[in-house]
Amino acid sequence: MQRIAIVLGCAVLAAVAADAPVAHVWKAAELHQLPQTLGPKVDPKSQMTMMKLAQVGASAVSFALREASGGAELHETQADVIVAQTGEATLITGGTIVDAKTTQPHEVRGSAITGGTETELAPGDFVIIPAGTPHQMKLAAGKQFAYLVMKVGQ
Repeated sequence: MQRIAIVLGCAVLAAVAADAPVAHVWKAAELHQLPQTLGPKVDPKSQMTMMKLAQVGASAVSFALREASGGAELHETQADVIVAQTGEATLITGGTIVDAKTTQPHEVRGSAITGGTETELAPGDFVIIPAGTPHQMKLAAGKQFAYLVMKVGQ
């Protein structure tokens, strides 16, 4: 009887351990190498690439690399949390999206933003863009900008 209890106890512990969440740690050196790793994967049309690092419920963490300015965007149900890693960019927030079109549920895209606020971003800068806020990244010609972006469900 004692052996059965021990075996069952071990089985329960193994099942709990299998379902336990696992912490993910990305060391600074690993993040520093990602622009070189992702560089060859940049899409020629969008001039950017993203690599999802983790999904936690309705939120996701990705590493993004841009080699050109992006279009204007707005996420109706997700906030963007950004941590600049390498390079420099100009972030435009607020204002009105030019030629706004819903491209998929809760996602709006456009060609530019008018009347927004420009903020220069550099490595180490931390940004929170609330859901429903128009935003756009602009880069100088020939420059790269790498950043962590967390999509946080609202």
